Amino acid sequence: MKSSVKDIRQAPRKVRYVADSIRGKNAVSACQSLKLLNKKSACMILKLIESAIANAKNKSISNIGSLTIKKIIVDSGITMKRGRARAMGRSTPLRKRTSRVLVELEEQNKIKEKQ
Repeated sequence: MKSSVKDIRQAPRKVRYVADSIRGKNAVSACQSLKLLNKKSACMILKLIESAIANAKNKSISNIGSLTIKKIIVDSGITMKRGRARAMGRSTPLRKRTSRVLVELEEQNKIKEKQ
């Protein structure tokens, strides 16, 4: 069960901090910990995990509690280039970075079968 989002208006370095805190966790417990985390990207990743859980329900997976976060990848998206006014009529570049996030969930019993 995969879910992805493009062009999150936050730098990938900041989003990776939140993604690293939930990597490998149970999907339900990850949602609970994201609700308590005081970061802007936590809300966006929470919606993404809930979307992946909804995708799992559509694929008729009966036990939602057994889903774990197999993979969460944060890549850089497009960079918006702006300018900032400086002294003597000059300008300096501003790079407004965006992120792309991919979440993949897997059932825990499938993980145990592979081992």
